[in-house]
Amino acid sequence: MDQTTDIKEFLLQKVSQYNQVSFISTDPISIPHSFTGKEDIEISGFLTALISWGQRKSIVKSGKKLMNLMGNKPHQFVLNAGRKELEDISDFVYRTFNGDDLLFLIAALKEIYLHKGGLEQIATTGFEKTGDIKGAIIEIRNTLLQTPHLKRSEKHLADPQKGSAAKRINMFLRWMVRKDNNGVDFGIWEKIPQSRLMCPLDVHSGNTARALGLLKRKQNDWKAVEELTECLKKMDPEDPVKFDFALFGTGVFEKNSTIIAGSFRTPFS
Repeated sequence: MDQTTDIKEFLLQKVSQYNQVSFISTDPISIPHSFTGKEDIEISGFLTALISWGQRKSIVKSGKKLMNLMGNKPHQFVLNAGRKELEDISDFVYRTFNGDDLLFLIAALKEIYLHKGGLEQIATTGFEKTGDIKGAIIEIRNTLLQTPHLKRSEKHLADPQKGSAAKRINMFLRWMVRKDNNGVDFGIWEKIPQSRLMCPLDVHSGNTARALGLLKRKQNDWKAVEELTECLKKMDPEDPVKFDFALFGTGVFEKNSTIIAGSFRTPFS
């Protein structure tokens, strides 16, 4: 059995291990899983994804706090919140994300859901313009930034045109687009094929990918996302980002991930 087959089998085993409902409770995806309505899932997922950096426990705690501040009705809150409700959420802070950033996003999402067909329509429009996920991310970013905002808020919206790996928005798109029978990802956006998704890339998935020889580029930037995703497509062209579960899960939950991966010394090709 050659090295590439070994690597694929290793990753498939890890996908099976981590792409499970048991994964949800400790992951930011647990926040949108609190809802059943499409718009509630989208909005809670998007806002949670934007604060998904740092310790996962802190992310989940802050995501729950934010949903509580929105009365656990995010879609209704976005559309109908008045001055008092907006004042009540203006003190929300998670690391460098503050109330000004949140109020801007609430206003931008209100415009999108009232007049532009919602987040799915925006992402689909961007995808159809360019034929790739990069276009979807740029369209979401540019549409949100049409709403008046402080310059500081722009840093929370990744820009792959400037080289950002856009980990959080790629993760959100995986949640919305990818569909299987395991009950983790939602798969409620049907106009963007999951085969075109890009792998969310952070320090954990990047370290595992490099240890396995799946990624040579040292920076975690958009070029690295493209390189890694192309490699994953060779193993499953229809669902490449399912391997995100394997790369991230191994990196986060298995402290000896480098040792595990060390037995595979031939880059995947």
